[in-house]
Amino acid sequence: MSYNKAPSITAETINQKVRIFTYEPCGEIVRHARRLEKEIYENPGSLPFQEIIYCNLGNPQALGQRPINFFREVLSLCDNPSLIDRDEARALFSPCALKRARKIIESLPGRDSGSYTSSQGVRGLREAVADGIAARDGFPSKPDNIFLTDGASSAINMMMQILIRSHEDGILCPLPEYPLYSASIILHGGTMVPYNLTEDSGWGLEIFEVKRCLEDARASGLTIRAMVVINPGNPTGQVLSITNQEEIVEFCRKEGLVILADEVYQENVYTENKRFNSFKKVARSLGYDHHDLSIVSFHSVSMGYYGECGRRGGYMEICGFGDDVIDEMYKLASLTICPNIAGQILISLVMDPPKLGDEAFEIFMVEKEETYSSLLKRAKALQKAFSGLEGVSCNKFEGAMYLFPRLRLPQAAIKAAQLEGVSPDVFYAHRLLGATGIAVVPGSGFHPVSGTSHIRCTILPGEETITAMVPRLQAFHEAFMDEFRG
Repeated sequence: MSYNKAPSITAETINQKVRIFTYEPCGEIVRHARRLEKEIYENPGSLPFQEIIYCNLGNPQALGQRPINFFREVLSLCDNPSLIDRDEARALFSPCALKRARKIIESLPGRDSGSYTSSQGVRGLREAVADGIAARDGFPSKPDNIFLTDGASSAINMMMQILIRSHEDGILCPLPEYPLYSASIILHGGTMVPYNLTEDSGWGLEIFEVKRCLEDARASGLTIRAMVVINPGNPTGQVLSITNQEEIVEFCRKEGLVILADEVYQENVYTENKRFNSFKKVARSLGYDHHDLSIVSFHSVSMGYYGECGRRGGYMEICGFGDDVIDEMYKLASLTICPNIAGQILISLVMDPPKLGDEAFEIFMVEKEETYSSLLKRAKALQKAFSGLEGVSCNKFEGAMYLFPRLRLPQAAIKAAQLEGVSPDVFYAHRLLGATGIAVVPGSGFHPVSGTSHIRCTILPGEETITAMVPRLQAFHEAFMDEFRG
């Protein structure tokens, strides 16, 4: 008897959509960083640095951000409900946390955090999220329109599955983009229709540019289903003006497009003349209700002052969808049975934190403000450092957790990159990592305007780490420019 000795599966025989997309925040630079980290461990002193500074991801707690005590207390009690009625619990946990944990436990199936829940999430927790949205926006929110999810990423993927029927369906996305969007559109068989943000105007959105992209896409035979808007921006850090948001709402209403509003960084706004406004709030303020416009908003526990990335908690609010569509979404959500309970609990706490008058309020506000002030201080230090480098410009930091400086490299450096078969920003990022241990993300992974070079750098490393890394960055850049200046 003969047997087929060929491999059952190869890179050529897997789903080719998986091979097409890229995800640079966890790409080759990070793999290079892991190899260098192993070298440091196995051969101490062999490299000109003793640690890798990971500036590639928004991963707050991995980079030193402390969790909010109230959130962790409630999580601990929900996982160990027998603690609540023990005498020592009153010494270890705040009365506010004990009260909140009792309420949450009462809402859980079997009063236990290890049970499956509704595929849409525990109703009591969805009610807390809906109440938080209503308090934030000043307009009602219904728990039936809330889907609790394993972070915003799973919600975004679900919406792409719902919206995309074939490659003839297009989704408008900003460039630079967060590559989750292009990846999920590719995987679900749709077509990404990019629109460019304008760097010279602080990465603002020009509505005529979006209209042009829509018209060109329709002329090519595409059916445009939705428009992605990331506010505050990732990777660009801008906060949209209310005028911009109103233009987007009017545009999408007129063109019959779903607004996919990525609002994950809503707590990270650092500029005095702007504030976060949800797209739902803007639409309702213009007088439009669920009959006029469809909006899906995404939020998660990963960023903000809470930074609980590993908990994978989030929600999406569905506005302007019929009950028949929501039923189909529930069926799709049921394929994963339910979102994890720790994430469900956390997103309910994020949207319903301690209030004035609660025992935990003062400590909560101190922790929140300390985190916020530290993030702003770190952002200013890094922005000042990048802006002071030869051939580098960096727009004002307004929100989110990243800087996206532009590199204007010498022609000799661009030629050297071409000889290595990589883009100039990839070349620069690898050289930076090898010389300093600082891991940033090449801007090409976010698909900016062709012919430009950027890097994305998170502001999250601790203040002492940033203080230490700035001289390394400056020395490297000066040496790099001297080497390639000619």
